[in-house]
Amino acid sequence: MQTERVQTAEGGLREQHKARRRLRILDATRELLRESPESVISTERIAERAEVSPATVYNLIGPREKVWVALADGFTDELEGRLTELGAGDPQEVVRSTVRLFVADPVVSRRMVRGWEESGLVLDRSPLVQLRRAMADARTRGVLRADVDTDALAAVVSTACVGALHRWVAALIDDDRFLAHALFALDVALAAAAADPHRDQLLAPLRTRGAV
Repeated sequence: MQTERVQTAEGGLREQHKARRRLRILDATRELLRESPESVISTERIAERAEVSPATVYNLIGPREKVWVALADGFTDELEGRLTELGAGDPQEVVRSTVRLFVADPVVSRRMVRGWEESGLVLDRSPLVQLRRAMADARTRGVLRADVDTDALAAVVSTACVGALHRWVAALIDDDRFLAHALFALDVALAAAAADPHRDQLLAPLRTRGAV
Protein backbone atom coordinates (compact mmCIF):
# COMPACT_ATOMS: atom_id res chain seq x y z
CA MET A 1 0.00 0.00 0.00
CA GLN A 2 2.79 2.42 0.88
CA THR A 3 4.56 1.60 -2.39
CA GLU A 4 1.37 2.40 -4.30
CA ARG A 5 1.06 5.76 -2.52
CA VAL A 6 4.68 6.60 -3.37
CA GLN A 7 4.13 5.65 -7.01
CA THR A 8 0.95 7.75 -7.13
CA ALA A 9 2.79 10.74 -5.64
CA GLU A 10 5.65 10.36 -8.09
CA GLY A 11 3.21 10.11 -10.97
CA GLY A 12 1.44 13.23 -9.75
CA LEU A 13 4.72 15.15 -9.58
CA ARG A 14 5.66 14.06 -13.09
CA GLU A 15 2.33 15.30 -14.40
CA GLN A 16 2.80 18.64 -12.61
CA HIS A 17 6.27 19.05 -14.12
CA LYS A 18 4.89 18.22 -17.57
CA ALA A 19 2.07 20.74 -17.12
CA ARG A 20 4.52 23.47 -16.09
CA ARG A 21 6.80 22.76 -19.05
CA ARG A 22 3.80 22.81 -21.36
CA LEU A 23 2.75 26.23 -20.04
CA ARG A 24 6.32 27.51 -20.54
CA ILE A 25 6.24 26.30 -24.12
CA LEU A 26 2.95 28.04 -24.85
CA ASP A 27 4.06 31.24 -23.11
CA ALA A 28 7.25 31.17 -25.18
CA THR A 29 5.21 30.75 -28.37
CA ARG A 30 3.04 33.74 -27.48
CA GLU A 31 6.13 35.84 -26.75
CA LEU A 32 7.68 34.97 -30.10
CA LEU A 33 4.49 35.81 -31.95
CA ARG A 34 4.13 39.16 -30.22
CA GLU A 35 7.75 40.08 -30.92
CA SER A 36 7.60 39.17 -34.61
CA PRO A 37 3.99 38.64 -35.75
CA GLU A 38 4.82 37.40 -39.26
CA SER A 39 7.83 35.24 -38.43
CA VAL A 40 7.92 31.48 -38.89
CA ILE A 41 7.45 29.76 -35.55
CA SER A 42 9.61 26.66 -35.49
CA THR A 43 9.92 23.97 -32.86
CA GLU A 44 13.57 24.95 -32.38
CA ARG A 45 12.79 28.62 -31.72
CA ILE A 46 10.02 27.72 -29.28
CA ALA A 47 12.28 25.26 -27.48
CA GLU A 48 15.10 27.80 -27.17
CA ARG A 49 12.78 30.45 -25.73
CA ALA A 50 11.12 27.98 -23.34
CA GLU A 51 14.51 26.54 -22.31
CA VAL A 52 13.53 22.99 -23.15
CA SER A 53 14.62 20.59 -25.86
CA PRO A 54 12.84 20.45 -29.25
CA ALA A 55 11.90 16.88 -28.39
CA THR A 56 10.09 18.15 -25.29
CA VAL A 57 8.07 20.59 -27.42
CA TYR A 58 7.15 17.78 -29.78
CA ASN A 59 6.28 15.34 -26.98
CA LEU A 60 4.20 17.79 -24.91
CA ILE A 61 2.57 19.77 -27.74
CA GLY A 62 3.20 18.04 -31.05
CA PRO A 63 4.06 19.32 -34.54
CA ARG A 64 3.42 22.94 -35.51
CA GLU A 65 -0.25 22.38 -36.36
CA LYS A 66 -0.75 21.15 -32.80
CA VAL A 67 0.81 24.37 -31.47
CA TRP A 68 -2.16 26.31 -32.87
CA VAL A 69 -4.55 23.78 -31.33
CA ALA A 70 -2.84 24.18 -27.96
CA LEU A 71 -3.06 27.98 -28.22
CA ALA A 72 -6.76 27.68 -29.07
CA ASP A 73 -7.26 25.47 -26.01
CA GLY A 74 -5.52 28.15 -23.96
CA PHE A 75 -7.97 30.77 -25.24
CA THR A 76 -10.84 28.46 -24.39
CA ASP A 77 -9.54 27.79 -20.87
CA GLU A 78 -9.17 31.53 -20.28
CA LEU A 79 -12.68 32.20 -21.58
CA GLU A 80 -14.22 29.52 -19.39
CA GLY A 81 -12.42 30.97 -16.38
CA ARG A 82 -13.71 34.46 -17.13
CA LEU A 83 -17.28 33.28 -17.63
CA THR A 84 -17.15 31.23 -14.43
CA GLU A 85 -15.95 34.29 -12.48
CA LEU A 86 -18.75 36.37 -13.98
CA GLY A 87 -21.31 33.65 -13.40
CA ALA A 88 -22.35 34.44 -16.95
CA GLY A 89 -25.81 33.14 -17.74
CA ASP A 90 -26.54 35.93 -20.18
CA PRO A 91 -26.01 35.07 -23.87
CA GLN A 92 -24.85 38.63 -24.57
CA GLU A 93 -22.16 38.41 -21.89
CA VAL A 94 -20.93 35.13 -23.38
CA VAL A 95 -20.56 36.79 -26.79
CA ARG A 96 -19.01 39.98 -25.39
CA SER A 97 -16.48 38.06 -23.30
CA THR A 98 -15.50 35.96 -26.30
CA VAL A 99 -14.83 38.96 -28.53
CA ARG A 100 -12.97 40.82 -25.77
CA LEU A 101 -10.69 37.83 -25.24
CA PHE A 102 -9.63 37.69 -28.88
CA VAL A 103 -9.13 41.43 -29.33
CA ALA A 104 -7.14 41.67 -26.07
CA ASP A 105 -4.30 39.64 -27.65
CA PRO A 106 -4.73 40.40 -31.36
CA VAL A 107 -1.34 39.24 -32.63
CA VAL A 108 -1.58 35.79 -31.05
CA SER A 109 -5.24 35.25 -31.84
CA ARG A 110 -4.84 36.33 -35.48
CA ARG A 111 -1.83 34.08 -36.06
CA MET A 112 -3.57 31.19 -34.34
CA VAL A 113 -6.65 31.48 -36.54
CA ARG A 114 -4.60 31.94 -39.74
CA GLY A 115 -2.24 29.09 -38.91
CA TRP A 116 -4.74 26.49 -37.74
CA GLU A 117 -6.38 24.62 -40.62
CA GLU A 118 -9.38 23.72 -38.45
CA SER A 119 -9.83 27.19 -36.94
CA GLY A 120 -13.54 26.99 -37.71
CA LEU A 121 -13.72 24.80 -34.61
CA VAL A 122 -12.16 27.43 -32.35
CA LEU A 123 -15.44 28.29 -30.59
CA ASP A 124 -16.82 24.75 -30.38
CA ARG A 125 -15.91 24.14 -26.72
CA SER A 126 -16.43 27.60 -25.34
CA PRO A 127 -18.31 29.77 -25.97
CA LEU A 128 -20.64 27.31 -27.72
CA VAL A 129 -21.15 25.20 -24.59
CA GLN A 130 -21.71 28.32 -22.47
CA LEU A 131 -24.06 29.76 -25.08
CA ARG A 132 -26.12 26.58 -25.15
CA ARG A 133 -26.53 26.74 -21.39
CA ALA A 134 -27.44 30.44 -21.41
CA MET A 135 -30.04 29.95 -24.14
CA ALA A 136 -31.50 26.87 -22.48
CA ASP A 137 -31.80 28.91 -19.30
CA ALA A 138 -33.56 31.69 -21.23
CA ARG A 139 -36.03 29.11 -22.57
CA THR A 140 -36.62 27.75 -19.06
CA ARG A 141 -37.32 31.29 -17.82
CA GLY A 142 -39.85 31.79 -20.59
CA VAL A 143 -37.80 34.40 -22.45
CA LEU A 144 -37.56 32.09 -25.47
CA ARG A 145 -40.38 29.92 -26.80
CA ALA A 146 -40.71 26.46 -25.30
CA ASP A 147 -40.54 24.82 -28.75
CA VAL A 148 -37.16 26.37 -29.63
CA ASP A 149 -34.16 24.08 -30.12
CA THR A 150 -31.68 26.17 -28.17
CA ASP A 151 -28.72 23.95 -29.13
CA ALA A 152 -29.39 24.63 -32.81
CA LEU A 153 -29.91 28.32 -32.08
CA ALA A 154 -26.59 28.53 -30.23
CA ALA A 155 -24.84 26.71 -33.09
CA VAL A 156 -26.14 29.27 -35.61
CA VAL A 157 -24.87 32.14 -33.45
CA SER A 158 -21.51 30.43 -32.96
CA THR A 159 -21.14 29.95 -36.72
CA ALA A 160 -21.87 33.64 -37.29
CA CYS A 161 -19.30 34.57 -34.63
CA VAL A 162 -16.68 32.38 -36.32
CA GLY A 163 -17.41 34.23 -39.56
CA ALA A 164 -17.00 37.58 -37.82
CA LEU A 165 -13.77 36.34 -36.21
CA HIS A 166 -12.30 35.41 -39.60
CA ARG A 167 -13.28 38.80 -41.05
CA TRP A 168 -11.55 40.46 -38.11
CA VAL A 169 -8.47 38.27 -38.54
CA ALA A 170 -8.34 39.34 -42.20
CA ALA A 171 -8.54 43.01 -41.06
CA LEU A 172 -11.81 43.48 -42.97
CA ILE A 173 -13.45 44.79 -39.80
CA ASP A 174 -12.04 46.44 -36.67
CA ASP A 175 -12.54 45.47 -33.03
CA ASP A 176 -15.79 47.40 -32.66
CA ARG A 177 -17.27 45.93 -35.83
CA PHE A 178 -16.24 42.45 -34.73
CA LEU A 179 -18.27 42.91 -31.57
CA ALA A 180 -21.14 44.51 -33.45
CA HIS A 181 -21.34 41.64 -35.97
CA ALA A 182 -21.28 39.01 -33.22
CA LEU A 183 -23.96 40.76 -31.15
CA PHE A 184 -26.11 41.35 -34.23
CA ALA A 185 -26.14 37.60 -34.97
CA LEU A 186 -27.12 36.90 -31.37
CA ASP A 187 -29.86 39.55 -31.34
CA VAL A 188 -31.37 38.21 -34.57
CA ALA A 189 -31.42 34.68 -33.16
CA LEU A 190 -32.97 35.76 -29.84
CA ALA A 191 -35.60 37.93 -31.54
CA ALA A 192 -36.57 35.08 -33.87
CA ALA A 193 -37.02 32.70 -30.92
CA ALA A 194 -38.59 35.17 -28.49
CA ALA A 195 -41.64 34.21 -26.47
CA ASP A 196 -44.54 36.64 -27.00
CA PRO A 197 -44.17 38.53 -23.67
CA HIS A 198 -40.49 39.24 -24.45
CA ARG A 199 -40.69 39.84 -28.20
CA ASP A 200 -40.63 43.64 -28.08
CA GLN A 201 -37.74 43.62 -25.61
CA LEU A 202 -35.65 41.32 -27.79
CA LEU A 203 -36.55 43.17 -30.98
CA ALA A 204 -35.53 46.53 -29.49
CA PRO A 205 -31.77 46.15 -30.13
CA LEU A 206 -32.44 45.42 -33.80
CA ARG A 207 -34.70 48.44 -34.13
CA THR A 208 -32.24 50.84 -32.54
CA ARG A 209 -28.96 49.50 -33.92
CA GLY A 210 -27.51 51.03 -37.05
CA ALA A 211 -26.17 49.05 -39.97
CA VAL A 212 -23.45 46.54 -39.10
